[in-house]
Parts: sequence; structure tokens; C-alpha cells
Amino acid sequence: MTVELVRTAGRLPGGEGFAALYAQAQQFYAHQMRILDAHDTERWAGTFTEDAVLELPHPSEPMPARAGLAHYVRADAERQRRASGRLDHWVGRLDVQPHTDGSLHTRCSALVYGTPDQGGSRTLYVCVMEDVLVRTGGGWRTTYRRVTRDDLA
Repeated sequence: MTVELVRTAGRLPGGEGFAALYAQAQQFYAHQMRILDAHDTERWAGTFTEDAVLELPHPSEPMPARAGLAHYVRADAERQRRASGRLDHWVGRLDVQPHTDGSLHTRCSALVYGTPDQGGSRTLYVCVMEDVLVRTGGGWRTTYRRVTRDDLA
């Protein structure tokens, strides 16, 4: 199946402008990362579709996002908290590509930084996140995510 990019002069099918879709994608990530940083793993898993696939550096095998994600994120968050104190994510350099099927293909940088109980924040690693977002009745959801880390080339 070939999915084509929508190439128009600012207007997209359904009458939405690119700026509106871009703002929606930014809001989606701000909300999703805030939930992740609050360690609300069940709600965070709910930002993925039922059949979503997640590819992370660890584990090395793609996983069904909702089936195993909450457990994995909970365990990883606890390990990170012990090592770094508070853990936060910042998403930037967001590129949004609307496709003719209505999905948004995105690519962004995600900084993961820790703030120890004593001392200043420090960057733990930099990731590239490549997603496919689809619109559902409850808004945008991730149906595919691939995360690569700069330190694991």
C-alpha cells in the first residue's frame, strides 16, 4: 500500500490548514510527554491505538504498544527515578507530514533529562522519535513509534 504525502498550498483535505494540524501534533506530544513524565502509564498507553507497534532500543524487538507498554514503562520509570531523580522528556524539532489517508507522519527530537534530588538537571540521552499518528474519536493517537537513541548508533 502506497501512502502519498499531501502536497497543497496550505489547505488539506477536510478543510484543515497545515498550521492547525501542526498545532494539534504539538499539543498531542506536549500532553503525551506530560503523562509519561507523571508516570501515569495506563493513561500514557491509552495515547496509542489498540494495535500500535512500538520499536525501542531496549527491548530490541518491536512490541505491541498497549499489551506490554504499561509494564515496561512502569519498570523503566522506576529504574530511571532511582538513578536520576525526576525524569522529564522534551520534544522539539517537530516535522509533520500529512498523508492522503489522513495520518500524520512525524519526526522529532526528544531530550530525556534527569533532575536529581540535589543538583541541576542533566541530559541523559537524545532520541529521534518517528511516529504515525491517526485521528480517532478521542483525538490523535500513535499507531506506530520508532525510537532511536544517539548513544546507541
